[in-house]
Amino acid sequence: MPVPTGPAVPITPTKLSVIEQSKRLAAYTAVDQHILPHHKVVGIGSGSTVPYVVERIVQQGEQLNKGRVFIPTGFQSKELIVASKLSLGDVDQFPTIDVTVDGADEVDSELNCIKGGGACHLREKVLAEAAETFVLVADYRKNVQYLGTNFPGVPIEVVPFAYAKVLQNLHHRLGSPNATLRMAKAKAGPVVSDNGNFIIDAPFSVEAMRDPYKLMARIKLLTGVVEVGLFCHMAQAAYFGNQDGSVTVKSRLEGEVIEETIPSA
Repeated sequence: MPVPTGPAVPITPTKLSVIEQSKRLAAYTAVDQHILPHHKVVGIGSGSTVPYVVERIVQQGEQLNKGRVFIPTGFQSKELIVASKLSLGDVDQFPTIDVTVDGADEVDSELNCIKGGGACHLREKVLAEAAETFVLVADYRKNVQYLGTNFPGVPIEVVPFAYAKVLQNLHHRLGSPNATLRMAKAKAGPVVSDNGNFIIDAPFSVEAMRDPYKLMARIKLLTGVVEVGLFCHMAQAAYFGNQDGSVTVKSRLEGEVIEETIPSA
């Protein structure tokens, strides 16, 4: 992985909040470091930081992008790709992806992360596993020591037929008595994923979250669970934009996670 030498400065500055500036810094820096000229198949994730990922890719130029294909994780990223006049592809056509860049709800000290706040984690995990390199981008609030520090629960995608049974299992067998079915905000009834499934949000104890891989495996074994929003041992790097204009980078090198800070310009 190239060693960052300086922060990414937006080409066209706009009036953004500190949080949005942080997201854009993380996205720009990750794109500059990981979406390189020889990368032809690129996965585009979901979330509030991803529009800045696409923005920076577009800024790489039409000549570079005309030979690329972009694979979305859901409706949001598909619309971004189409609106930006980039070539849209599908994982059916391209089951091996050069690099996938995605947002995260939280990232811990070992590059494990929680995803699923936008109910896209099934497709996000498919694209993460398909990628030679999986990179996370987020603002400073998502950079934590242990998962579950700020994000309220583990998102779990379940088939509608089984949601009540899975909730009961979570409450009484897996130690999440406050697990709930996620309800929609602008419609009556539950949130429905792009795959036609329901989402359960399941908070767990600090002790359980300190071993997210074990927890993920236990949840995944429940019949009716489609996917769990714990991404363990998958990311090669994570970029966090900070309030002071610096970028914190966590990356995996020879099995160890190292952290560095790129200072503000």
